[in-house]
Amino acid sequence: MKRTVLIVLATALFLTPSTWAQDANPDDVKTIASIMKAYYEVISGPAGSTSDVERDLSLHHADAWVGIGGLDADGNPVVRTMTLLEFYGANAPRTEGFWEWETDRQIRRSGNMASVWSSYASARTEGGEPYTRGVNTLTLWFDGDRWWIINWMFDTSDG
Repeated sequence: MKRTVLIVLATALFLTPSTWAQDANPDDVKTIASIMKAYYEVISGPAGSTSDVERDLSLHHADAWVGIGGLDADGNPVVRTMTLLEFYGANAPRTEGFWEWETDRQIRRSGNMASVWSSYASARTEGGEPYTRGVNTLTLWFDGDRWWIINWMFDTSDG
């Protein structure tokens, strides 16, 4: 309950869409390549650090959502959707290092909308041996001045 109230207050008081746009580093949002680079940088870091939530919020549209797919206890496909703030929760310091980087990208674009399939690898040290690989799928939108992340999703199952 306490965390939910904090998220609602932070969203209502401090994180309005105009604030997000104003706070975005123009170099982070000028191209698909630059927003994808920033997308991976905000979540990576050594043990004891936290994700750069403020920078990540500046990449995302105010109504953006996150989806995490997987399997339930019976092996059935499930998806959980949430806001970016819900995804980060308390954003506690990492107990282990976490670096994620893009290994491949496929883009389909129509007008100001782009669908990006971004293959990634994750390691506990920067440039280290990957312990996991996967795909993030993102929907991006260009408003005439900058790119926005509208949503992103990954699936933890092998299907």
